[in-house]
Amino acid sequence: MGEGEGESNAAYGKKEFKRSKSHFADRVTADGRDGWPVEAGRYRLVASRACPWAGRALVSRRLLGLEDALSLAVTDPIQDDRSWRFTLDPGGRDPVLGIRYLAEAYDAREADHPGGVSVPALVDVPSGRLVTNDYQQLTLDFATEWTALHRAGAPDLYPEKLRDEIDQVMADVYEDVNNGVYRAGFANGQEKYEEAAAGVFRRLELLSRRLAEQRYLVGDTITEADIRLFTTLVRFDPVYHGHFKCNRFKLAEDRVLWAYARDLYQTPGFGDTVDFDHIKRHYYQVHSGINPTGIVPLGPDLSGWLTPHHREELGGRPFGDGTPPGPVPAAEEVAARGRP
Repeated sequence: MGEGEGESNAAYGKKEFKRSKSHFADRVTADGRDGWPVEAGRYRLVASRACPWAGRALVSRRLLGLEDALSLAVTDPIQDDRSWRFTLDPGGRDPVLGIRYLAEAYDAREADHPGGVSVPALVDVPSGRLVTNDYQQLTLDFATEWTALHRAGAPDLYPEKLRDEIDQVMADVYEDVNNGVYRAGFANGQEKYEEAAAGVFRRLELLSRRLAEQRYLVGDTITEADIRLFTTLVRFDPVYHGHFKCNRFKLAEDRVLWAYARDLYQTPGFGDTVDFDHIKRHYYQVHSGINPTGIVPLGPDLSGWLTPHHREELGGRPFGDGTPPGPVPAAEEVAARGRP
């Protein structure tokens, strides 16, 4: 869930870190059972390119070809006390929703809501109200409920026959890796930090062994499980290794995981959603409780992301019976300073 969580930025590291559950868990479905039917043009995805939880939604939307059906608002990676803001847009307002802060869509849905303001968020354009901030369910629904709006050749990111295995892999990755890096980084004591950091690397070693023999986490195609691991791995050396003290080894020092991450990064729909500039500035400048100087490190060297990975030697069919997504819409291209 997007950093924000209703905490002041200086509070991180001062008390035990607990990730709050999504308060708004409505679903946008094909049958509209929660009152939100899938409909082209009706909803706006609000995301930060800094945030790994929002990153999942950006990758999924690209792979499935939902760009025309679901518009995108990208927030400033630097939050203020009102959380995510639209200061990258002309006049500091989102051009579609007309608001300065994502919090305004939350307030339109429910005054005095608990749990802070997080991304990714799906907003109903006609009413300006938040629909959901349930980052765990959102991408699964993109894959399974939004099929009528998928592009021709969209991959099946959550194949029915593999769902039990995908769910188990994702649960382990969430506990130890996706959320584990945060528990390490925001730990308020040595013991809690060591426990979380040990869990991160124990799981990474298990994943490395698994991926030594197969190109993707489950089956021979890209699935939701790969998307969820990727968004943490791509942030590992730039922020989690130093800022969150997850420094037993760098991603680039594990031959298998580094090749796997590069394979995905170079796959259309993954790397073309990643903005390393947003990622680094957000973590190092916003988390003042951990990095009080706000200084953003110069490294690491990003050129390695574009080097050959040789993972195709393991076989696998990235998109299964489908095809790669088309080019990134011009308005959504990541600026040069955010790319290797």
